[in-house]
Amino acid sequence: MSGSKKPTRGLGRGLSALMSDVAPVENIRTADNETTERSIPIEKIYPNSDQPRRTFDDQAMADLTASIAEKGVIQPLIVRRKPGPKGEFEIVAGERRWRASQQAKLHEVPAIIRDFSDLEVLEVAIIENIQRSDLNAIDEAAGYKQLMEKFGRTQDEMGKALGKSRSHIANAVRLLTLPPVVQSLLEQGKLSAGHARTLVSHPNAESLAIEIVKKGLSVREAEKLAKTNKSETKRAKKPKSVAKDADTVQVESELSAQLGMKVSVNHAAGRENGQLVLNYKDLEQLDDLLRLLSGG
Repeated sequence: MSGSKKPTRGLGRGLSALMSDVAPVENIRTADNETTERSIPIEKIYPNSDQPRRTFDDQAMADLTASIAEKGVIQPLIVRRKPGPKGEFEIVAGERRWRASQQAKLHEVPAIIRDFSDLEVLEVAIIENIQRSDLNAIDEAAGYKQLMEKFGRTQDEMGKALGKSRSHIANAVRLLTLPPVVQSLLEQGKLSAGHARTLVSHPNAESLAIEIVKKGLSVREAEKLAKTNKSETKRAKKPKSVAKDADTVQVESELSAQLGMKVSVNHAAGRENGQLVLNYKDLEQLDDLLRLLSGG
């Protein structure tokens, strides 16, 4: 038995290498790693529970269903054998085609069986979806997050493998911190990723998102709205100074004259307690105060 280890598939190899229909020369074909296309009964195929894509555009699915009904499934699914009953398979890539084939009432679909581990299945599914132009920003961000958490990938590694900048990955993942309502608007296509980025960490993100959609604001207009709203919120939260009554002002004046330094009396409204603040201008004045307080 050779001591060399079988090379592990990784994100850096890219989608084409992970999903190649032609096995590398050094690999030995086995019954569980078939590279030829075959037809599989559609009821024997199950979706991947870790599929990063959670939303499927109704119109796009309708178009795909019509195409499959007319011309069949042109690109085969990639599947792996499911643990349990013999003859059942789990989708690695091609869930949209599988769903559309069901709607088109097909009984079988073309597929290629590959021998992938659980981590490889998730990695391929995420990469395939991320590289699709119709993937919404939230599903894309969730895919990046899964790769980082389950595969230990850095943003830099993912950027190089997927042809994205590190800042693109970082900005995408930050969208997952938005309130659920804002994320839902993104998934529905009512907000763009550019709009959503202006609302990240904003205290009024939800209400602003609804306003942006309602008014049909551009990204630049959304940026201006978010900035103005944040400034107004800060001003509104700034505590207002309460005018002191004449008695309190008199006490401050008398104490200031006796001690030779500025004195502030801050009495808690409606309560018996408060603060007496003494302001000294230098260390010599502080020493005088300490001697006075100690009876020296």
